[in-house]
Amino acid sequence: MLVLALDTATPTVTAGVVEVPPDRSAGITIRAVRATHDARKHGELLLPGALAACAEAGIALADLDAVVVGIGPGPFTGLRIGMVTAAALGDALDLPVHGVCSLDAIAADTDGVDGPLIVATDARRREVYWAAYAGDARIAGPHVEAPASLVARIPELGAVAAAGACAGGTGLRVVSPESPGPGGLVACAADAVRAGGRPGPLEPLYLRRPDAVAPGPRKPARTG
Repeated sequence: MLVLALDTATPTVTAGVVEVPPDRSAGITIRAVRATHDARKHGELLLPGALAACAEAGIALADLDAVVVGIGPGPFTGLRIGMVTAAALGDALDLPVHGVCSLDAIAADTDGVDGPLIVATDARRREVYWAAYAGDARIAGPHVEAPASLVARIPELGAVAAAGACAGGTGLRVVSPESPGPGGLVACAADAVRAGGRPGPLEPLYLRRPDAVAPGPRKPARTG
C-alpha cells in the first residue's frame, strides 16, 4: 500500500511517500521524502513537496492508497495548512485520511533509546509542546507549558533522552529527529492503513485557545 505522509506542525514542511506491506512482520519502506525548514511558507511548499515526492517515488497521486497527516500539536496556521491539504486530497482521490499526533511520529522515528523518552517542540511564547513515551506507548501529554515546568517533571517520568527541536533545553541526551518524518508518521497509522477502514474527521491538537476571538455584542448606543 502506498501512503502519502504530510506534516506542518513544526517549521519543517514534510511530505513523503511510504510503502506499507500487508504483513505486520515486514517493515515499512520510505520511497521518497521532501522536507524543507521554513516556518513562513507551509502553504507554498507543502503541495509541491508532495508532488515532488510522488514523482521521485515513480507514482501519481492516483496510485495512492491512503494519506497520513500530523494533527499537531502545533501553531494554528501551519497546522491547518497540512490538515486541509490532506483532507482535500483525500476527498478528491477518495482516499482514507489518518491523523496522528506529530509528537508520536517523532517518537516513532527515534532509535537507540533504552528508557523513557521526552519529545519537545517549539510552541512559541516561550513554551514547548511535549509528551513522554515508554517503548511504543505515550505515558504523558501532549501538553503545552514553559520549559522549566517540563524539566521539573523529568525525574518523575524517568526520561533518559529527548527528541524534537526543543530537546536541548531538557538537559537530557538529545536524539534525532527534530521534526516528524514520513516514516514516523506512517508507522503511527500503519495498522489503521492496513485495516483499510475510513477514519473519523480530523481533529487538530491545538492545546491552546486561538488568539482571534469573535467580537462580543455591541453595547447599546447612548442617546441624550
